[in-house]
Amino acid sequence: MARIVVIGAGLGSMAAAARLAVAGHRVTVYESGATYGGGVRRFERDGFGFDTGPGLLHLPAVYRDLFVKTGKQPLEECVTLTQVDPASRHVFADGTRVDLPNASRAGTIAALDAALGGGAGERWGAFMGRAREAWDRTRRPLLEEPQPEDVSALGREPYPAPKAGLLRRPTTTLGRIGERELRDPRLAALLGSYAWSYGFDPVTAPAAASVLPYMEQTFGSWYVAGGIRALADAVYERCRQRRVEFVFDTEVTDVLQERGRATGLALAGGVTVAADHVVAGAPVPALYTEQIVGWESGDEWPRYQPMPTGRVTLCLALRGARESGAAHRTVVHASGELPTVTVLRPDDPALRPDAAHESVTVTATVGISASWAEFAERMLVQAATAVPDLRGRLLWQEVRTPDDTLLETGAAEVPGPALAGAGGRWLPAANRSPLPGLHFVGGWSHPGGGLAHAGMSGALVAGLIVEGADFRGSR
Repeated sequence: MARIVVIGAGLGSMAAAARLAVAGHRVTVYESGATYGGGVRRFERDGFGFDTGPGLLHLPAVYRDLFVKTGKQPLEECVTLTQVDPASRHVFADGTRVDLPNASRAGTIAALDAALGGGAGERWGAFMGRAREAWDRTRRPLLEEPQPEDVSALGREPYPAPKAGLLRRPTTTLGRIGERELRDPRLAALLGSYAWSYGFDPVTAPAAASVLPYMEQTFGSWYVAGGIRALADAVYERCRQRRVEFVFDTEVTDVLQERGRATGLALAGGVTVAADHVVAGAPVPALYTEQIVGWESGDEWPRYQPMPTGRVTLCLALRGARESGAAHRTVVHASGELPTVTVLRPDDPALRPDAAHESVTVTATVGISASWAEFAERMLVQAATAVPDLRGRLLWQEVRTPDDTLLETGAAEVPGPALAGAGGRWLPAANRSPLPGLHFVGGWSHPGGGLAHAGMSGALVAGLIVEGADFRGSR
């Protein structure tokens, strides 16, 4: 039985902790804050509840596997999952609206043809076929396997170039896909919204980001009753059942090493903790760069998050019941200087004081140096497109900015999933660090950010520690 210490209590860290505990190890999690969940938070006031991190779950199979591997109770006995249908409603800058069904390619094509006309559905369907090729080429190495030491193969663009006559013209960015292949500003906006939801600007994101809409439209969007925070609650309880120990309000100040190997932690106040393995869910490597052999201050690590973006969330408490026909998720696309926003209106009694009120969250991605008050007002203008009489119903609002994310998680930016292409610049750090005995987990490490990817990072780290060099990935 090894002694394992985990830094941070995010979803990836807890996923690793539960798996390691089941494997027979003694696991202790040290969290600088007062609670678990990392960026999966809940804001509550006056009987209203709001998810201030992700609002929907994609690829629930990742957490189904976690619960199967760590106990007798499956995920569905611990949380209630419901497919959201329509998966999303889109309101474009010209006023066009379209409802996209959940996990139905044929239904999506038909809906786009009906709403946008001009062969829009056919072009989107052809694009999704190419996105599937990119997904098939990268799913194992980018989601289910440890990152290889030589990442040059992942630096090549997996998105297939469409034919232009007898030739194929390579497409290097997601924005170029919208221009060359979709040929409709509304379809380009639809494509871009999937990238923006993960903090990626489609103008600079590699074409490999095409896997993001493919993943969502193929495997569906799921809502967790009580909000995504309920998923964090369930993972925490599973850890406790497996006798993982949590120590909150405790800052880790250093990773100890001896003879070229991580040997424990230094805590605030001068306390040290010995360990056989250290698992770090910290978002940036600043804590470790001086300790790891071979790393110099000028080394480029991680190669990740070329664009510093964060998430602004408006928590809106509304009087009046949610109207019939309201969509769970509405994406209101940019118009002029107004931002693209995602409006979530879950029909969930757990998130409102009674049936005569409604809780609504509005999120947008923004550069972390923006003026929050001004940006929040522009977000509210956009949200009014999706919520009838929004200002007349508004009781109060709470604005959550990247500054809040920084206080809660240690980083203002929100990491996105690992992406192939662009010479590997969109790949996060490997789970196995250059210092033996130290592993990285969570959204800032392979395979990147997002609920499913963070959960997979936990599976990969546990596999690397338990099976060592023989570990070839999750099955």
